[in-house]
Amino acid sequence: MARVYLDTNIFIDLVEKRKTISTNFSPREKLFVSPLSIHILFYVAKRKVPYHVLSDIEEIFSLVPFEDSICYKALSGPTSDFEDNVQLHSAAEADCDIFLTNDKKLLAMKFFGKVRIASNL
Repeated sequence: MARVYLDTNIFIDLVEKRKTISTNFSPREKLFVSPLSIHILFYVAKRKVPYHVLSDIEEIFSLVPFEDSICYKALSGPTSDFEDNVQLHSAAEADCDIFLTNDKKLLAMKFFGKVRIASNL
């Protein structure tokens, strides 16, 4: 089973249907997101709770706890963007195989540890 982490931009595009994104994830893929991504979604899209689109979020996504260890690691890098670092360290913490993003700077990294950074599966 592939463990796939969705960067905030992919998560928001998927939930808000902002761009054409393949939603045909295989049942063999387990999807992960950070609680920070949910926070950013509510802030950027000006959503209020309850938000019906996320009513079954627990059935679709596994949340990677945003613990202090992730925060401390994110303060050290690998990029100069704290939020990107939180996402990358969250993917590593969840032992993900793939980190999906549209962020060109992150895509240029190709890997973060053993996590492959890609724009599609």
